[in-house]
Amino acid sequence: MFDFVHARDRMVELQLERRGVRDARVLRAMRETPREAFVSAELAEFAHEDCPFPIEAGQTISQPYIVAKMLEAAALEPNDRVLEIGAGSGYAAAVLARLCREVFTIERHAKLAESARARLRRLGYTNVEVRTGDGTKGWPERAPFQAIIVAAGGPSVPSRLLDQLAVGGRLVMPVGERHGQRLVKLVRRAAEEFDEEDLGPVSFVPLIGEEGWDGGSARRRRSTEPPSARTLPRMIARAAEPLPDFGDPAFGAVFDRFADAKVVLLGEASHGSSEFHRARGAISLHLIERHGFTIIAAEADWPDAAIIDRHVRLKPPGKQRGAPFERFPTWMWRNTDVAAFFRQLRARNAAHEAGDRVGFFGLDLYNLSASTRAVIDYLDKVDPDAAKVARQRYGCLTPWQKDPHAYGRMALSKGFAPCESAVARMLEEICEHELEYAASDPDNFLDASQNARLVRDAERYYRAMYYGSAESWNLRDRHMFETLCQLLQFKGPKAKAIVWAHNSHIGDASKTEMGRVRDEINIGQLCRENFGGEAALIGFGTHTGTVACASDWDEPMEVKRVNPSLPDSYERLMHDAGVARCLLDLRKEGRSPLRDGLMKERLERFIGVIYRPETERWSHYSSCTLPDQFDAWVWFDETTAVTPTSAVARHGEEETYPFGV
Repeated sequence: MFDFVHARDRMVELQLERRGVRDARVLRAMRETPREAFVSAELAEFAHEDCPFPIEAGQTISQPYIVAKMLEAAALEPNDRVLEIGAGSGYAAAVLARLCREVFTIERHAKLAESARARLRRLGYTNVEVRTGDGTKGWPERAPFQAIIVAAGGPSVPSRLLDQLAVGGRLVMPVGERHGQRLVKLVRRAAEEFDEEDLGPVSFVPLIGEEGWDGGSARRRRSTEPPSARTLPRMIARAAEPLPDFGDPAFGAVFDRFADAKVVLLGEASHGSSEFHRARGAISLHLIERHGFTIIAAEADWPDAAIIDRHVRLKPPGKQRGAPFERFPTWMWRNTDVAAFFRQLRARNAAHEAGDRVGFFGLDLYNLSASTRAVIDYLDKVDPDAAKVARQRYGCLTPWQKDPHAYGRMALSKGFAPCESAVARMLEEICEHELEYAASDPDNFLDASQNARLVRDAERYYRAMYYGSAESWNLRDRHMFETLCQLLQFKGPKAKAIVWAHNSHIGDASKTEMGRVRDEINIGQLCRENFGGEAALIGFGTHTGTVACASDWDEPMEVKRVNPSLPDSYERLMHDAGVARCLLDLRKEGRSPLRDGLMKERLERFIGVIYRPETERWSHYSSCTLPDQFDAWVWFDETTAVTPTSAVARHGEEETYPFGV
């Protein structure tokens, strides 16, 4: 049985208190209000995560922190009469009902209003009245209100809402453009006198109505851009170093400043953008040729990458079953840009002795079934008796290999992990025989031991998924970091690695909401903590363009248009600087106007394999401090979607990737 009380307590502690919400009444109301009752049953156990969730009519239930921040700003008193614009699921009204005497909430979608009314009545909230209508008109017959909370962004504050605010009353509302606003607090001091306070950047659904947005035009507009935002782009333009074409040797030479690092981590703002893959390929080949880097380690599954590694290092094929990277999302690695890099890396390696060839390795832990097969196949060759033991121990996982998530659900429901000790012992015994096994072929031993480590960590990972997102995320990134360390150790003291992974993995998590709020770590943070100045963290960004992605997990690949970046984001600052493609070095020592301006926390966009433009602010943006998060930032103002190899391969070649591409 899922413990919703514990989930609410954790939500309040991590998402609200750690972000600075201090109002004891608001915190208590958020703890007591059953947020899980205001989302669909399928999402109930995730209702307390740090994000909004979809509800009917294409609307959302707001992120818990935003709800708490707005209610705290409203300085609510027990006898207040409050108006809420945008009832949605009824969740915020339910929290308000615990804080105030009377709550009046307006929702323009009739079905949403009716479901919110029924839900609030069922849960026993008797001091809430729900109405269907145009929220910009307010509720004049119930006025005046001591507080008005508007849960949608308008071009300006509707005059009729100001008229209905009591003297001394507080109005909290997002104001600005349709896809990015600033949260504003107004306090009515007299009939025509208001104090205004800017509470920072937010992004809400648009406020539709007579005094809101209507068919793409606004009744009134006003600039919400602070003066600093108009000067920062000019400073960025002066500091940015333009990048030449990918094929120009000067492109890679721009990154010579990172030649002394032991680990260079190259990010990406999305998995499906061609320019990010091409840039990483050009940078990597330059660092390999000119500065002696020996390892490419990618956010890819180890057994799949091992097939590529044998190809690019001109080794004979191993005992493989199927082509690499056939699992969702295939386009992340099976695309023309990555295939071109593999061809270039193989050609480079062909001109060098076997001991000087650069390998391609996977850091991730998802391909559980391929890893168990690889361990057994290896032991069949070097130790048949141990292979029999491996078959018995890994047999515990056999029923779950096609759907390892089901193993996590089963382990949670039964209260124990039946396979944990068996897979851990298998890794221990392989490592105990390292001298014996590795004597004839060290590379094969590395592959087998890492596959055994992957099986152990994957078993933990799929269980951790059902205890919370932070635990599973941390286990995955710790596995990736430990795999990187194993590779560096295996390759010797002079080994130097280049890591290809998403910005969310390689930017220092402690400098973003990931670490500050959700207790998440990542490989970039661990590299900084362990390698210090010998780790270079390089992020990538874009303003707009196209991207290869899916709308949900295991759904077909689509090419979608990337929304222009939001106001109050780092991406918008870069776009406004007017530089099409550049490197911005963020490592400058000491204070400067540019660094001071960039140190202000702003939004940053993260697109993975899933992209949902319609909910982009909530699903793809997070608050970050860019100069602390990365050592440098690679910028492409407009990017294009990758081309999957299946779209260009001749008949029969898709199964031979990357050899036939």
